[in-house]
Amino acid sequence: MTTERPTVLFVCIHNAGRSQMAAALLERAGGGHIEVRSAGSEPADEVNPAVLEAMREIDIDLAAERPKLLTDSAVREADVVVTMGCGDACPVYPGKQYRDWPLDDPAGLGVDGVRPIRDEIDRRVRTLAEELLAIT
Repeated sequence: MTTERPTVLFVCIHNAGRSQMAAALLERAGGGHIEVRSAGSEPADEVNPAVLEAMREIDIDLAAERPKLLTDSAVREADVVVTMGCGDACPVYPGKQYRDWPLDDPAGLGVDGVRPIRDEIDRRVRTLAEELLAIT
């Protein structure tokens, strides 16, 4: 890692589901010791309502979040870039740690369909937090 407080960037296409959930879950798991960002290659207008509901169930409120456009600078500033289905739209820079998490897209799903995706992201995020916190 290049910083005392590692920076993780979660990227998906719309920044309305998977990456929003991952960022919020890592914020919680990292306890303020990890800088967390998320973005999308083609951001939606708003966070998926079923994602909002699924996250409220575990006491995380994403209502104030807005999808953000992926920028070169966001990638350059990150130590770890976690992609979730953004394909070739994600820029690659030497020296960055990249991880691809093949996860179902919650777009068009109800809260019952989002829960298993949320829970899988939570499992992966907890593992990532443990790894990052062990080396800082």
